[in-house]
Amino acid sequence: MQPSYPSTPADSIFWRIVHFPLVALVIGLIVTILPSTLFQAAVVRVFHLPRHGGDPLVALGMTVASVIILFLSYRGFNRWIERRGNVDLAHAGAVRELGAGVVAGLVLFSVVVGAIALLGGYHVAGHHAASVLLPVLTLSIGSGFSEELLFRGLIFRLLEQWLGSWAALAISAALFGAGHLANANSSWLAATAIALEAGIMLGALYMLTRRLWAAIGLHMAWNFAQGGIYGIPISGNATPGLLVDHPAGSALLTGGAFGAEASLPAIVIATGFGVALLAACVKHDRIVPFLPRRRSRGPHVTVL
Repeated sequence: MQPSYPSTPADSIFWRIVHFPLVALVIGLIVTILPSTLFQAAVVRVFHLPRHGGDPLVALGMTVASVIILFLSYRGFNRWIERRGNVDLAHAGAVRELGAGVVAGLVLFSVVVGAIALLGGYHVAGHHAASVLLPVLTLSIGSGFSEELLFRGLIFRLLEQWLGSWAALAISAALFGAGHLANANSSWLAATAIALEAGIMLGALYMLTRRLWAAIGLHMAWNFAQGGIYGIPISGNATPGLLVDHPAGSALLTGGAFGAEASLPAIVIATGFGVALLAACVKHDRIVPFLPRRRSRGPHVTVL
């Protein structure tokens, strides 16, 4: 599937400005993020809820409601501002792609943990009750949907319209990594690892499918497996999981306090998977050229 572009009337200066990728990106970020943010702030204020902790079921309910608002806001931006219809989150095939992403995320992170364990860096020291899974599920749903809509659905996709796939992938991956610098126990090494692993892998998966479902599923499952099953900090945030991890060895092997995402095995395995996805994108002609090259190909290519 090829990228879909905004429907821009040729004789409208207004819509040509609105649909210029950088302008559309700013509008998209505001339109998509603001309603969900206002909803969360209003619920916390009206019901006097704690911003952190509290009842896990209440937190899950708030997260699901916020995701629904985010979902609807993004679709509204697609339909009424970009005027390109619902492509990224189309219902047809959504369950299949989301499920495939979930399976891929669980398997991929399990391979990472297996590699660390084989090298002596991961040891199971005990286990927790299944009740610890609810907070991790909440975190995984929230991060999987929100970060994919923002980083792949908006930032990568709109930069790709302007600069082409390679530049958009590099910029969106770098921004995704840098966005984790504010996390607990983070470092430039951890941010670089996130950019290489997730930035490339999830961007390539979106390019290959031209939809967000598989990337959302993989992102959610990766986080859930990491924190919920293996008890490893999720991007620096320690969360109890079913298994109690007793890490051993250097931070390059285990990822240290940031978690396995900052480990050398994760960088090699996840980045390798991302490169394989990029190779599939090249093979199936999913790469969007830089804008001047698109212009040189003739009028059959949509140019903003």
